[in-house]
Amino acid sequence: MSVPPSDGVTPAGTRSVAPARPEDLGGSSLGRFRVESVIGRGGMSTVYRATDTRLDRRVALKVIDPALALDEEFRARFLEEARNTSAVDHPHVVPLYDVDRAPGPGGEERLYIAMRFVDGRDLASLIGGRPLAPERALRLLDQVADALDAVHAHGLVHLDVKPANVLVESRGGAEHAYLADFGLTHRGATGHRTHAGDFLGSPTYAAPEHLRGEPVDARTDLYSLGCVLFTCLAGRAPYRGTVTEVIDAHLAGEVPVLRGPPTPGAAPLGREVDDLMRRALATDPARRPGTARELVAGARTALARRPPSRPAPPSRPATGPPPPPPSSREGSPPPPREGNPRADGATESSPRGAAGARPPTGPITRPATGPVPRTPAAAPAAPGAPPRRVQAPAAPADLGAFGPGGGPRRPVVALVVAGAVVVVLVVVLVLALT
Repeated sequence: MSVPPSDGVTPAGTRSVAPARPEDLGGSSLGRFRVESVIGRGGMSTVYRATDTRLDRRVALKVIDPALALDEEFRARFLEEARNTSAVDHPHVVPLYDVDRAPGPGGEERLYIAMRFVDGRDLASLIGGRPLAPERALRLLDQVADALDAVHAHGLVHLDVKPANVLVESRGGAEHAYLADFGLTHRGATGHRTHAGDFLGSPTYAAPEHLRGEPVDARTDLYSLGCVLFTCLAGRAPYRGTVTEVIDAHLAGEVPVLRGPPTPGAAPLGREVDDLMRRALATDPARRPGTARELVAGARTALARRPPSRPAPPSRPATGPPPPPPSSREGSPPPPREGNPRADGATESSPRGAAGARPPTGPITRPATGPVPRTPAAAPAAPGAPPRRVQAPAAPADLGAFGPGGGPRRPVVALVVAGAVVVVLVVVLVLALT
């Protein structure tokens, strides 16, 4: 279970709510819970990994910060969170096990909420600055939308919907999402600020009416869910910059374009996705979708109609003169050629040179053995005419004991003469002996 530090800030003119120096209760006990280690810290509390010694099960223990525990307003908000969480019994809302108070290591009282330990990661870490696949994002946000509509059905407004408050764990190979952190959840349209006027929440995902301190309702959460959808598809929040710049962008309502592909090679998201985002992030709550399910269903329809992926265009050949033939490179022997190797010399006389030579397309036949007819001399070229390409005759494959002109080769003649001499000498020797 991951609980990153809160990114809640306050607009100009309000004071920030900052807890005292964080403490670490690891190794101690609160009531029947043995505290093990810190999971994460929020704006008003710290979440620990702990064990319920009575039931022998692992839990997430949310403990309010000591400085805020002395403030009656924050104590009341903490107990209200426990009541709001327990009121929503839904498979995609983190179940609450217990809420109580117990003395801490120094004897001071600690308020805590024990809830299910989600063995996974939050959506913010899954995104990690890179877009999620649209199909995966829709599967997760479908579950969040179901939980959010259930919260609204109980007359509650979450007021802190953001990727860090969506916990994801794996169940049987499928991802199961939980909506978590009901610390700002409020019943009614007003009262979502402190008595001193402090803004509570995350401006990065907060609706304009929430930032201005105006009445809020379920549509306020839908604006935040739209920001989460944008973050899933783009890999970043819709508005970035300093705190003042982010708040001004929310109030201005100029929704960034999401038309480009979420990842290289993916299909563009399309104009319909941008139209949906303008509805979800409208500064006028009346223009937003009616429910969380409607928002995600609209996203699914828009993404299904996005343009198909386009194949990458073929690479164009480089302009300029053609490269020299391999045979002309220094230090490299000429490659073997198909066809007649003795035609190379004639080919070089072509205006296109070796690079322009084309191998014959017809079948290659071997000449029959025997006299080879001589090629008649070519007629002289006319003055000024380009040189003609002369195709030399193919060399005979095997002429046996005969030479190119049809007569016997020199080695054969020598053998015949030598044989005759031997015969004469033998005859002379026989006559001498007789």
